[in-house]
Amino acid sequence: MARHAASTEKDIRRLSAEERAERGRAARRKAPRSSHGEFEPPAKRQDPVDVLEGQSAGRVADLVPIRYGRMVESPFRFYRGAAAVMAADLARTPDSGLRVQLCGDAHMLNYGLLGSPERNLLFDVNDFDETLPGPWEWDVKRLTVSLAVAGRENGFSERERAVIVQSAGRSYREQMRLYATMGNLDVWYARIDAEQLRALASTELRSRGRKQLAEVLEKARGRDSVQAAGKLTETVAGERRFTSLPPLVTPLSELLPDEERSALEEQIRDLVAQYGQTLSTDRRHLLREFTVVDMARKVVGVGSVGTRCWIILLLGRDDGDPLILQAKEAGESVLAPYAGPCEQVTQGERVVAGQRLMQAASDIFLGWHRVQGIDGRERDFYLRQLRDWKGSLEPALMLPRGMKVFGDVCARTLARAHARSGDRIAIAAYLGRSEVFDRALVRFAEAYADRNERDHGALVEAVASGRVAAESA
Repeated sequence: MARHAASTEKDIRRLSAEERAERGRAARRKAPRSSHGEFEPPAKRQDPVDVLEGQSAGRVADLVPIRYGRMVESPFRFYRGAAAVMAADLARTPDSGLRVQLCGDAHMLNYGLLGSPERNLLFDVNDFDETLPGPWEWDVKRLTVSLAVAGRENGFSERERAVIVQSAGRSYREQMRLYATMGNLDVWYARIDAEQLRALASTELRSRGRKQLAEVLEKARGRDSVQAAGKLTETVAGERRFTSLPPLVTPLSELLPDEERSALEEQIRDLVAQYGQTLSTDRRHLLREFTVVDMARKVVGVGSVGTRCWIILLLGRDDGDPLILQAKEAGESVLAPYAGPCEQVTQGERVVAGQRLMQAASDIFLGWHRVQGIDGRERDFYLRQLRDWKGSLEPALMLPRGMKVFGDVCARTLARAHARSGDRIAIAAYLGRSEVFDRALVRFAEAYADRNERDHGALVEAVASGRVAAESA
């Protein structure tokens, strides 16, 4: 599948712009734009709890109940952790045959603020655990359904949700059509920064929304390794160490007997040293200026809970010069059974390659490595800074107008990410000028939000019956 995608991209480069546009218009015969509103799960659809349990089988057993505990809290939290469930459903929906690098889990909370290497504050996609080449429609549907699910949780009317979802579809379509007219370098350099967000807020949001955005932007600039160290570490016997906050942050000394702990610490130190080979030479040099002093296990996210994840404290010139890296286990993408395996040798490289391709600017310490012997087998990891000017908006605090603006920005960002890797001219021609696709997304989003609520109910029932254990944390 991956080899076929690469071959297709070579063919695209030999086509004229008009031939690429015709390719997109011809794709409507395979998948009419109105058909994207359809969602009818098969009679023998796999039990969603079985899907989740299948994922949990290879995870850290004592953390799995935390994952279920977070997912039962609400349909929106369930949706965030159910990318594998939706991947199977998306594989049965119409697609145009036009492929891009997918985020793979493009729900609305996987967009946010981050710092560029030049220290500019950007807005971008920020989660790539499931990234893989595949049909562009899958990311768009994952995003728009999240808007519908979050809108329901906020008590928005069906009409308000329809406006939000259709506007996001329109934003994706119109932005892709804009990118279709641009040169390759212009597309590559395109980005959404803090000033563009402020300008958008000044025209689209009322004073309350503008104030909230200003607060988030200001807070993001302070979320870095220094801030993280202040929150997550303490001084013990004159040395900086991670504070014990189990089960969310647990120093290795509390997880394992001394002999096992020493062996794991050595593996993690080697991981940091070896992963540096995947960085550019200047960043590799910078990494070597820091010394590893402590490490801890950390629980992250919703869908990721149970995967092996460590935070690693390094110090530079002195105790006041910290760098905190996060080493996160990378497994096979949930899309792989339906979109095909990745081209990369390791899953960590898959994540990093997808992130570098889709983001306007990536973390300077983003890299990967395969480790032998972790819990009895080889495992893939990717590493990055735990925090680097990261910030996000809280859906629960959004009014309909604010969620519409946020959805529009997410959709524009997704269009840019897709335009970097796929045939933007063909996708734009497929989408066209009309609102057929946008309106179809409204029907799909509502239908899938119904399905998501039933799947959430199935997990709640599984917890109540004792089939699976759930724990709040």
